[in-house]
Amino acid sequence: MALRTVDVDLNRVEGDLAFEIDLDDHRVVDARCIGTLYRGFEQLMIGRAPKDGLVITPRVCGICGTAHLYCAALAIEAAGRFDVPPQATLVRNLCLMAENVQSDIRQTFLFFVPDFLHSRYAGHDMASEIQRAFEPMKGKVVRSALGISREILGIVALFGGQWPHSSYMVPGGVTRPASPKDMVECHGMVDATIEWFEDTAVGMDMQAWLAIDTAAGFEHWLESSEGAGSAMGLLTRFCRAVGIDRIGRGVDAFISAGAYHVPVEAGAMPDADARYMAGGLYDGVSGECSPFDQSMISEEVRHSWYRPYEGGLHPYEGETVPDYSTNDDRYTWSKAPRYGDRVVETGPLAELLTGGDELVRDLLRVHGGSAWLRQFARMRRAAHALVWMKHHLDMLSGLIGSPHVIAPDESALQSGRGYGMVQAARGTLGHWIELDEGKISRYQIVTPTAWNASPKDSAGRHGHWEQSVIGLTLADPDDPVELGHVIRSHDPCLVCTVHFAGSGKRVRYGV
Repeated sequence: MALRTVDVDLNRVEGDLAFEIDLDDHRVVDARCIGTLYRGFEQLMIGRAPKDGLVITPRVCGICGTAHLYCAALAIEAAGRFDVPPQATLVRNLCLMAENVQSDIRQTFLFFVPDFLHSRYAGHDMASEIQRAFEPMKGKVVRSALGISREILGIVALFGGQWPHSSYMVPGGVTRPASPKDMVECHGMVDATIEWFEDTAVGMDMQAWLAIDTAAGFEHWLESSEGAGSAMGLLTRFCRAVGIDRIGRGVDAFISAGAYHVPVEAGAMPDADARYMAGGLYDGVSGECSPFDQSMISEEVRHSWYRPYEGGLHPYEGETVPDYSTNDDRYTWSKAPRYGDRVVETGPLAELLTGGDELVRDLLRVHGGSAWLRQFARMRRAAHALVWMKHHLDMLSGLIGSPHVIAPDESALQSGRGYGMVQAARGTLGHWIELDEGKISRYQIVTPTAWNASPKDSAGRHGHWEQSVIGLTLADPDDPVELGHVIRSHDPCLVCTVHFAGSGKRVRYGV
């Protein structure tokens, strides 16, 4: 076996990420996913007041600050057993959905499709059509996606005052109530986004498109004039033409904590797992879905640059103490999260599989997982979110004048622990907090990309991302566009560069 390693810089991702891949001729035979940046937010939180997390943790990410804020508030509320009025939960959900929709649109048309303009595809029969639609900053679809993704974010700015890094969620609710004027503005922003989705993304009524529930029905849409002329139709046809629908499968286990918390009345027994869209573990082989249970989460550090401990620890018992060394076989700053001892994938695909989207389930059953299906699910998820946003606005209109916050008894935050979980743009996000003498004694964050980009665990099992590239055949190892398709389909968030390190030879890749 003649092995070769190639260094690659990959742009259009969020974060500092490296891959070390072993090639046998043109085939990837091993991979090590390397998170190159230690940020240490968990250590930063220790010794601080409980509410400090509401300001600090939204700055973990400049894309999904609303998701981190939501988790931080939920964790504090669970630790203090605080009530949250229905109006506040609806506002929180609305803002999270707005953040996710803008991220899904931008990731698809600003991060993923620019690879279709790669020089390898310059002579393809669809090249001119692709350029007119998807050329960066010039294509018709790209320009419209920029505008509409900015508009839907206005909902977060309306309730939060700014985006990103907002801090409008507080223990017991939100900082301001909704007004009739807010409802008019929010309906306008959601309606405009739905109109864009119908006219540009799918070419038909969105409710009718969401009603498609079989792979055969999808093929009928794709072959229709509406589907063929839409942005998602074009994306699908090109992915099939160049093979993106046949690469990047990874593991066949999908995890979601469930999307959109269900409001409860003050004094009612809250259910941390009550969601409008169910979570769970979906087995892609059997098609079975088991309920989500956060107690089954553990994190391993066998191949991570942290102080070693045996096996996996639940976040309530976990720690994040750096222990960097180049003298052993550890290779990343990412831990290895596992669910019930299983390697799993999270993200929009997982969210729809556990949430019961029959079309996505049937597409997985018929075609198997791939970079294309993962990307398709991201925009399908955005459509579901827009429907839920209309539902939430209708509910919120009936709660104008009701409490938006229930002032908590903060003396309850002397000791205890709690957690909060949401479906962020990239998948399942969780925060776990432990309090002692009124201060944070432990804080653990498990991000969506940590699930997907995890290293090998103590049993030697590769993380999902590593598995999704092992076995991949590269047409040109010095210009590995296939790797870009697979990695970007996950919407990686490790903040700015992805490169494949090893030989010392560097190849810059990206449009």
